[in-house]
Amino acid sequence: MIRLFAMALMGLLSLPAGAQHLRIGIASDPDVLDPTLSRSVAGRQVFAAMCDKLVDIDEKLNIVPQLATAWRWEDQGRALVLTLRPGVRFHDGAALDGEAAAIGLRRHIETPASTRKAELGPVREVAATGPMEVTIRLSEPFAPLLAALTDRAGMLVSPRQAQVLGADFQREPACAGPFRLTRRVAQDRIELERFNEYWNASAIHAQRVTYRPITDATIRMANLRAGALDVVERISPSDVADIRADRRTRLVEAPSLASFYIAINVAHGPAANTPLGRDARVREALERAIDRQALVNVAFEGLWIPGNQSVPPGHPFYANSQPIPPRDVARARALLREAGHDRVRMKLSVPNTTDYLQAAEVIQAMAREAGIDIELQVIETATLLRQWTSGEFESLIIQWSGRVDLDQNLYNFNACGQALNGGRYCNPALDTALNSARQNVDPAARVAAYDAAARIYLADRPYIYLWHPRVLHGVGAAIQGLQAVPDGIIRIQGLTGARG
Repeated sequence: MIRLFAMALMGLLSLPAGAQHLRIGIASDPDVLDPTLSRSVAGRQVFAAMCDKLVDIDEKLNIVPQLATAWRWEDQGRALVLTLRPGVRFHDGAALDGEAAAIGLRRHIETPASTRKAELGPVREVAATGPMEVTIRLSEPFAPLLAALTDRAGMLVSPRQAQVLGADFQREPACAGPFRLTRRVAQDRIELERFNEYWNASAIHAQRVTYRPITDATIRMANLRAGALDVVERISPSDVADIRADRRTRLVEAPSLASFYIAINVAHGPAANTPLGRDARVREALERAIDRQALVNVAFEGLWIPGNQSVPPGHPFYANSQPIPPRDVARARALLREAGHDRVRMKLSVPNTTDYLQAAEVIQAMAREAGIDIELQVIETATLLRQWTSGEFESLIIQWSGRVDLDQNLYNFNACGQALNGGRYCNPALDTALNSARQNVDPAARVAAYDAAARIYLADRPYIYLWHPRVLHGVGAAIQGLQAVPDGIIRIQGLTGARG
């Protein structure tokens, strides 16, 4: 570990001098730097500096303007009209107008491998309806649409690049954000430089930003203390007391939208042909083996919130009819016997970061007592996500960073045939409940629909939700202006105090 820290520190301190240079430590290397295709949390962190969105959220989860300054619903919820901000340019010099916005949004919908298409819902047409206006027309009302535009679905690329995918796009994606990509070294760094024509230039105080993927939370923290990093995400709970006591660092925290869970391959290729994948009773036995409170106490200093749904207990969309099931080893063993097994072996893929490994080892010990032997397979996060997409996994533990609207936590992962449904779970009754929640703008009706959905997917268990973290960012003492937002994304606007 000392050698790894030294290598990371030397790499950071050897960067060329200049005007303010913001150095940010992230927990893993992003996958593709294309907002239409991206799936990783790390990618969202980098996009925060590269790609503004049509709308954003603030620290209180209000939807606020960004590339769009105003919006309104028309046609009884079947059309969303957005007024665009004047004076915005993409990194390749193209101007943002109604037609450019329409092209960018259509890219999310028409690209075959897009992971944004389901987020945008039943789009019938996207058209420029004025020089600085774009309208998204729907075949039916879709309540989560505006919230979807606060993330990658609301990121636009230059119309000159809209047909570009793959390696050519990765070299120089042209968004409309404050920084542009200059270099990427896989597993090492992503370097950005200031875009001088950024519309909100007065909020940007650094000339350069470097993102360093450092999977070990202890090493990220050591780099922050040494001054080699200015901001780090995902402070480990075990480091909270130390960062609060250290004058060189500060903790910036907020509630989180994120959830951590085990995803199970139930129907995607040969890897699904396991006792865990074939039989919901085995999946229930796994859940019954886990004591969520003990898990967060042991692995996370008791700071995280145990949970069994994509939102924590007390959230407006939490299904109170389905509370957290307690640990019951006797019940777990009985379920295995009902399924025809004395003991069961399973493989659990785990991202190669500290928090995941700690939690997975605790789960492994708990499951062993219930007759489930877990083989841990430690995998780099981007590789794990590719395997999830291709069905090359039995089960995996992963984080979903969470969204403002519950639809974005559930639909794309659970509905039949959706892009993020790597385990190919499919239950038509669940699709009916989820579609009801999507199409209804009445809050009470949506709560009822999501309660009905929870009764289905929590019984089928394609996912076993485990806990909800808090947003914990660490910053150097000189860094000012960081606002922690529940989505966990580090926003560059307003940050000051970085060295040259």
